[in-house]
Amino acid sequence: MVLKRNTIQRQLILDSVRELNIHASAEEVYEHLSQKYQHIGKATVYRNLNLMAESGELLNIGDFDGAAHYDHNCHKHYHCMCRNCKRIFDVEGDFDEIVGKVGKTEGFDITDCSITFSGLCWECK
Repeated sequence: MVLKRNTIQRQLILDSVRELNIHASAEEVYEHLSQKYQHIGKATVYRNLNLMAESGELLNIGDFDGAAHYDHNCHKHYHCMCRNCKRIFDVEGDFDEIVGKVGKTEGFDITDCSITFSGLCWECK
């Protein structure tokens, strides 16, 4: 269990992820915050993003182009990533049938899954 301390920095980081609303990387969150709050350290941002993902306050949606990205939308959903502009979009849908078939075929219990579709967004194609 992760202990959750409600600090000013933690709240600023969470607010920043929500404000950016782009499935931001830790670096993007840090850049956004450091424009307003020069005192906030990069290590503080990275550490708190990881802690918030562990506690379920944010989703770590995985590595894209070598960097973890975070989502404030914590309900069950999936993602599309544009191969050209690298933007990440939410995809709503029920993929439980697919997950069930994979579990039966491979013979193990699936406890979680992360599905990301890649292609070209409407602006890039």
